This record gives sequence, C-alpha cells and structure tokens, in this order.
Amino acid sequence: MPGSEAVRRTTLRSQIADALRDEVIAGRLPAGRQFTVKEIAEQYGVSATPVREALLDLCSQGLLDVELHKGYRVRAFSYADFRDMVEARALIVEGIFRHSAERALRGVTPHALASVRRRAEEAGRAAVAGDLDILIGYDLRFWRELTSLVGNPYISDFLDRVRVQSWIFTVPLLRRLPSLRGRLWHGHSELVEAVAAQDALGAERIIDGYNEHALALIARLTE
Repeated sequence: MPGSEAVRRTTLRSQIADALRDEVIAGRLPAGRQFTVKEIAEQYGVSATPVREALLDLCSQGLLDVELHKGYRVRAFSYADFRDMVEARALIVEGIFRHSAERALRGVTPHALASVRRRAEEAGRAAVAGDLDILIGYDLRFWRELTSLVGNPYISDFLDRVRVQSWIFTVPLLRRLPSLRGRLWHGHSELVEAVAAQDALGAERIIDGYNEHALALIARLTE
C-alpha cells in the first residue's frame, strides 16, 4: 500500500519517543546519560531513521541535548530551573482557570468532566500512597485532560512539556526519601471541583498551595 512504510516509520518514531521519554521521567535514563542512535536502534531492534527522528523530537521537547560527534545526552536541570518551571506552569494554569471560569466550561460535556474527576481520584490515591511510578503517569494524564477542557491544544501541549521537565528534575530527588507516603501533593480532586464550580479564585488558591508545597519539598532535598 502506498505510504504504508512512511506510516510505519512515523508509528515507530512515536513509540520510541514515548518509551524513551518514560525512561527519562522515571529516572532510568538519568541526567547526563549519553547514548548514540546506534545504541538505541540496537536496543529496540529497529533501523536508525525512526530512532534519530524520535531523539530529535525529545530534543525539541527540551529533554535531550545533542552533543557534536558524541550523540545525545539527557538534559540536566537545576533547582533554579525548577523554580522557573513552577512559575511558568503557575502562570499557564492560572490563565487557564480564569478562562475556564468565564466561558471554557460552558461547552464541556458531563462525560469529559467525569473522566477528569476519575483521573483526579487515581492521581490523588497514588500521591497519598506515595507510589511515585504510578503517580507520574496519572498526574500527567490528569493535567492533560484538565487543560484540554479549555479547548486549546497549544496551551495543553506547552503545560505538558513543562510538567514533564519538572518530573525529570524532581524524581531522582524524591527517590532519595525512604517513604513518600503522605509527602506528595494530592489535591487533584479538590482542584477539579473548583474548576467545575467555575471558582477561579479557589482554583488559584489550590494551585498556589500546590506550588508552595512542591518548592518547599524539593528545596529540602537539594540542601
């Protein structure tokens, strides 16, 4: 079938990018880790082309750096970077909720809102239990679904990029703690209800508390 090879390559590219991104977020590919296209191609048993394209996608997301004649390296972030990430995501989210309170939720279906509520419950349970590996996936999906209610994919994509970078920096630090039970923010459901009620000020207060919690926790772990 004409074009089938291109479709297959694009699918491989996405699958490889997603797999590597998960490895970086989970800390299994730590900051500073170097690798080549050949190494990843051999690991996944595929040709170099979709691997090279996948790695360039991750570079464009700010997760990898290209090193001339050496290959690729997982980007290392600092606490100063993390503070900037928190500020950026706060500005994005506050803008989203102010927009939502005015008009965005008017066209949201009960099904979409119910889905976000379920995702919030899942993320909250994982956070309370301190199960970091489960929380990461649920948390990212929660924020993607919540911000998609605004109906602007560019905003959702940008916030997702910042949140992924935040996790990449914080995960290795959080894994130093013997237990995360009761240490992680778990106000996802409370936030959803504030948004559903079109309570922009309430949502902002929850977000402010979330960011203060994140900065304080990570600051202690970087001392």
